[in-house]
Amino acid sequence: MKIVKPGALIAVALIAGFAGGVAGSSEEAWAQVRKVAQRTASTAKVHKVAIQVNQNEKGVMELALNNAKNITDYYKEKGEQVQIEIVTYGPGLHMLRSESPVKERIAVMSLENPHLTFAACGNTQTNMSKAEGKPVTLLSEAKVTPSGVVRLMELQDQGYAYIRP
Repeated sequence: MKIVKPGALIAVALIAGFAGGVAGSSEEAWAQVRKVAQRTASTAKVHKVAIQVNQNEKGVMELALNNAKNITDYYKEKGEQVQIEIVTYGPGLHMLRSESPVKERIAVMSLENPHLTFAACGNTQTNMSKAEGKPVTLLSEAKVTPSGVVRLMELQDQGYAYIRP
């Protein structure tokens, strides 16, 4: 799939407008430009989804990963792009710990899909480390965010759909 940048659309519009003014009705030329721009804009849309995991249950973790895979497969088949971020906090942080019950699947999915990211709550990691008396290590695929809940809010502000399996 090829993504056309907005600047390219402006260039096409200017060229088409100039050509339309020379070759015929500029109104007709602009109508054509609008059609092309609308088609391009609809095919260039990037879908975005945030998936919350806040439970230390393998079934919930697997369901979140299944959701991510199904969403990815659906949009791939349509030739559209999707950005997915799985956000963990509270007991759900166990999903991204080095001893995670789904660590192999996370590793494979991360390699297969560069548009799938994993966020780990820094507050939870700090509190777990204090409670356990040792540092809590995370998978290499995890990126630490200061607060998992705040991260979900930020993603929703950016237009991400929100899913809680």
